Amino acid sequence: MTNISLSRFGLLLLATLLTACETLSQDYDPTKDWSAAKLHSEAKAELQDGNYEKAAQLYEALESRYPYGAYSQQAQLEQIYVYYKQHETASTISEADRFIKAHPNHPGVDYAYYMKGLANFNDDLGIFGIYAPSDLAERDMKPTRESFDAFKELVTRFPNSRYVEDATVRMKYLIDVMAYADLATARYYYRRQAYLAAANRAQDVLKRFPRTSSTEEALYIMAKSYDAMGLHDLQKDSLRVLQQDYPNSKFLKAASTSSKGRPWWHLFW
Repeated sequence: MTNISLSRFGLLLLATLLTACETLSQDYDPTKDWSAAKLHSEAKAELQDGNYEKAAQLYEALESRYPYGAYSQQAQLEQIYVYYKQHETASTISEADRFIKAHPNHPGVDYAYYMKGLANFNDDLGIFGIYAPSDLAERDMKPTRESFDAFKELVTRFPNSRYVEDATVRMKYLIDVMAYADLATARYYYRRQAYLAAANRAQDVLKRFPRTSSTEEALYIMAKSYDAMGLHDLQKDSLRVLQQDYPNSKFLKAASTSSKGRPWWHLFW
């Protein structure tokens, strides 16, 4: 074999060895011999440090290698939180549902319900939030309702849970948001002279969300809608209830102002 051939052979051998080393390096997993306890402690440390992607990988490895036992169950619970912190709403809810179904009697199942509610909770939808009434009327309220339902199930099934106090506060907030969304829809219908739809949606506010901050205006929208349809007995009934429950209501004073030609809703919206 000539020197040139030997040189080429050496280069080929070197390239082969380098490729093999690179492949081995890529396939090397430093956690392969870790126990369930070690995987969990390392995943928890990554979680506490805010390294959510790394934490998720370790939790997944733990569940894959040790699918049974306390560490696996705890990993599933903590994985819910990891998804939540990564703003992966669908994965948070899916993981919570999976845990609830697999471990309905687990002492931490209340946490799964809480996180399921929290995943859909949208705290930028305040009554005086960034959304205009027309925007809120057109907004999909399904996540809000699902958040409320999850919190309600938590409060009902686990009244002594440490998460009940916070869930209850959030439920009250969500009730106000859902009531206000229906009220915004009633306003939308009234402005477009769909008076029957406006009256019906305002009535829904009274039936589904009594004693909320939207009740007062819902009564007035009903009265104005009935008046527009010539249903004066129903109009008077609505105004009577409004006056009885809200004797100092600003809406009761609107008639004299709006009679000057300005649409009544411009006074408040």
